Amino acid sequence: MPVRTLDSMVGDELDEEPIGERSDKGSGSETWQRLSVYAYLSAPERLEYVAAMRVFCGTLLADLAVPDVLAKLAQAGHPAAVLDAETLTARLEQLVRWGNLLRSTHTVTATSIAEYQRSRSRYQLSKLGERVQRDADEVLAGADAAREVSSELLTLVDRGLKEIAALAAAPGGADPQQALEKISTLFAQFAEFAESVRDFYAYLGQVLARYDLDGAEYQGFKELLLDYVEAITEDVSFRAPRIAAHLRAIWPHLPTLLSRIDAHASGLGALSDALPETRVQRSRGRELADWEGLRDWFADSDGQGSQVDQLRDATLRALQSLLANAKRMLRSAAGEMSRRKDLLRLAAWFDAAEPEEAHDIAVAAFGLYGARHLGVAPDPDLSVPAYVSWWTGPVVDVPVALRERGSRAPRGRAAAVEDHREQKHRLLEQAREQASARRAAAAELRSASGRFDEVRLGSAAMRLLLELLTAALGNAQLHKEAGDFQLDDAQAGDADLGIRLTAWRTPGRHTLLRSVDGDLTADDLTLVVESAAAPAAAEEASA
Repeated sequence: MPVRTLDSMVGDELDEEPIGERSDKGSGSETWQRLSVYAYLSAPERLEYVAAMRVFCGTLLADLAVPDVLAKLAQAGHPAAVLDAETLTARLEQLVRWGNLLRSTHTVTATSIAEYQRSRSRYQLSKLGERVQRDADEVLAGADAAREVSSELLTLVDRGLKEIAALAAAPGGADPQQALEKISTLFAQFAEFAESVRDFYAYLGQVLARYDLDGAEYQGFKELLLDYVEAITEDVSFRAPRIAAHLRAIWPHLPTLLSRIDAHASGLGALSDALPETRVQRSRGRELADWEGLRDWFADSDGQGSQVDQLRDATLRALQSLLANAKRMLRSAAGEMSRRKDLLRLAAWFDAAEPEEAHDIAVAAFGLYGARHLGVAPDPDLSVPAYVSWWTGPVVDVPVALRERGSRAPRGRAAAVEDHREQKHRLLEQAREQASARRAAAAELRSASGRFDEVRLGSAAMRLLLELLTAALGNAQLHKEAGDFQLDDAQAGDADLGIRLTAWRTPGRHTLLRSVDGDLTADDLTLVVESAAAPAAAEEASA
C-alpha cells in the first residue's frame, strides 16, 4: 500500500481531507492542514522556500508583491535572487496552498498597467507560517550546540512563588496588577529553565549514544557529568520541595486570584467572549492548565512521576552510559579496537575516488559486487522508459527452474524427439497446390494475350499479371524521343512458369484488364504476354 507523505504531495492534494480522518471533521482535517505547513521544509526547492519565508518573517504585518520579495532577496545576497518573477510567483502560490502565506486584501495602487500586473498579487505571512519558520531558524542556528541550563532561574522561580503565595494569602486578596506582573515574570523564567533542561539533556543523550569516544572525549564528558550534571541535579532536588510547598499554599487561592486578574486585565479574553468561534491563546500563567503543568513539573500529582523524578532518572542513565564507554575503552586496550577511524579513512578514500575506483574500493572493502543480471528477455512489444522505477515497472516472468535453482538446465529424463513428418507432408502438399495454381494462371494469361478486353481473368491470373507488370515497369528505362516519352526494356518474366510480359507506351491506347475481382484500365500502354523457354532444371522441378 503506498504511503502519502507531505514532501511528495503538492497543490490541491494537500488541501484534500485524509481518507482515514474524514469522520472527524473537527480535529482530523484541521490537524492535517496544520501539518501541511511543514511541507516546504522537505520539498526539493526547500532552500528557495526558506529564503522567501525569511523575507516575510523580517516584516511585521506587511504584504509584499513578487518584485518586493525579489528585491529583498537580492539585497540579502541570497542565491534565490536569480529566480525569475514567474518561478517566484509559483513558489509563493504553493506556500499559499500549504498555509504558510495568505493573499493580501489590500488595494493595489498602480500608475500603469505593467505596474499593476507586477503588483496585483500580494502576500502576507500567516500565524502558523511565521511560527514554523521561526522554529526552523532556531533549529538551523543551534541544533548541534550544547545549551547551558539556566539553573539560576530556578532560584527566581522559588522566590516568585513565595511572593505570590504571600500576596494570595494577604487580607483582602492580592493586588491584581501586582499579581499579574509577578505571574508573568514567574512563568517566563520557568519556561526558559524547562526549555534549557530539555535541550541540554537531549544533547547529552546524543553524545553518550556514541560508542566510539576516545580518551580525551571520555575525560571531557566525564567531568561534564560529574560536575555540571551533578550540580544541576542537586540544585533541582534542593529547590523542588520548596517550590512544591509554595504551590500547595497558592492552590486554594488560585481560582479567585485568576478571576480577579481577568476582571482587572481581560486582554484578548474579551475577544473570545465576543466571538466564540475565535480561539485566543492567553499568556502563560493566565489559565489554570498552566499552573497544573508547573505543579506536575515539581510534584507527582497523578502517580506518573514528576519531571524532577525524570531528571534524576536521566542523570542515572547518563552515568550508566559513561560506565559503558569506560568498559569499552578497557576492552579496546585489550585488543578489541573500535573501527571508527578505519571507517573514516575509508570514507575519505571514497570521497576522493573516481567512480570506477570507488567501485573497486567497495568490492575490496565489503565484498559487494555488481548485480547479477538474469538472462530473461522482456516483452519486445513493451517499451519501458529508463526513468521507471523497478518497484512500479512491469514484471518479467522468470521460469520456475531459473527462479528456484538458478539454472536453466532441464532436470530429469530428456523428452523424445517430436515427429514432424506429418507437418512436412502437409507443407509439401500446400507448396504443390500453390505451384499448380500459378502454372494454371500463367497458361490463362498466355491464352488471353492480345484480347484482355474480351476475357475476364481469374483472381490468380490477375495477381500474376499485376506482379509481372510491376516488375516490368520497374525494369524499364524512360527516355524522351520526338517530344514524347518512351519505355525501353519494359519486360519481366518468370522462368519457372515459362512466361514473359512486355509493355510499351502507345499514346491514345487504353488497355482494359478485366477480372472477377474488378477491372483495371492501363492508359497509353500496350501489354503482350508470351511464352518463354524455361531452363531444363526448372522443367524437371516442375515435373
